[in-house]
Amino acid sequence: MNARLLILVRALGRGASTLALVALAILLIGALWQRYMLAPWTRDGRVRAEVVDVAPEVPGTIVEIPVHDNQLVHKGDVLFVIDPVRFRIAQAQARAAVAAARDDRALKLSDAQRRQGLAGVVSEAEQDRFRSTASVANAQLDAATAALDLANLNLERSIIRAPVNGYVTNLRLRVGDYATVGQPRVAVIDTDSFWVSGYFEETKLARIHDGDPARMKLMGYAAPLTGHVETIARGINDRNSAPNAYGLQDVNPVFTWVRLAQRIPVRIGIDTVPPGVVLAAGMTCTVSVGDEAARPQGVVGRVLARLESRI
Repeated sequence: MNARLLILVRALGRGASTLALVALAILLIGALWQRYMLAPWTRDGRVRAEVVDVAPEVPGTIVEIPVHDNQLVHKGDVLFVIDPVRFRIAQAQARAAVAAARDDRALKLSDAQRRQGLAGVVSEAEQDRFRSTASVANAQLDAATAALDLANLNLERSIIRAPVNGYVTNLRLRVGDYATVGQPRVAVIDTDSFWVSGYFEETKLARIHDGDPARMKLMGYAAPLTGHVETIARGINDRNSAPNAYGLQDVNPVFTWVRLAQRIPVRIGIDTVPPGVVLAAGMTCTVSVGDEAARPQGVVGRVLARLESRI
């Protein structure tokens, strides 16, 4: 009797274990379905940043480059210097022109005032002519002053400074290179402008709203970044709308039974960056939004987190 009871207890234990495993498997399958099929998350996320293409406003030969590749610079730091000799010469010429115009205006004004005091001797026509000459001299002084301001500005702009805080990247500038007006020579990645672009399937957009919390898991780091949804893009390119050489739409003839969901860009603002994490534009990451942005809890959550880290 005792042997039969022991066998029955063992059978019930094995059955309970099997039922527990089946229940756990069902929970995992349901959680996986909820997490990876319905929840707003995507593996297609990219770290992005604004890049400032610094171009000179004056031409000339580069004589000094006090920065190096990948250096952190602050707003106002010198990036490179264009030979200032010709700009200093132009400044000196403009100063001389201003002095000459000022003396000429003083003489013309004096002549005009003297003619005004000789109303009975000098004709009215001659008085008008001297007044006009004085006005022209005054305008010439204004033009010379403007030319001096321009010469001062050109000399100041021969020193190219960083417009933002950021990192100098892909520096290919050398002393002796010739700088052309408007041609970018230095790229600076704005460190205050990093954000994440998450490309979500359109079937998941209904669960994404502006201001929702977000979590970004970079491929190279274990600690996630936290942030929030800033905006959702309102349009993407439609390849079927591109016209051919005759102006007709070039519609893709491929037809499938399963309609592929398009991916819509969602801009994620970064709120916190864990210590030791180096952000670089172009990094890939996994993005979770809303309830999925909270770190998983419990046994099922830990299993899902482990599975996610291996995907």
